[in-house]
Amino acid sequence: MVQIDARGMSCPQPVLMAKKALTDYPEGIEIMVDNTTAKNNVERYMKQSGYAVSVKELNDDFILYAKK
Repeated sequence: MVQIDARGMSCPQPVLMAKKALTDYPEGIEIMVDNTTAKNNVERYMKQSGYAVSVKELNDDFILYAKK
């Protein structure tokens, strides 16, 4: 599973990074963000794209896992 680091980026950049990564790796990705807005937007996008999403909070960051 490919890992994407989108910490420090404001929306819509994390969503665009997730979209590109899911195009390149349709089996699933792991993406790290550092704010709640990005977490919510990326999670919503991945769910709407048909992925099962789980979220893990690690210190001040969020790791989102998307799997088909």
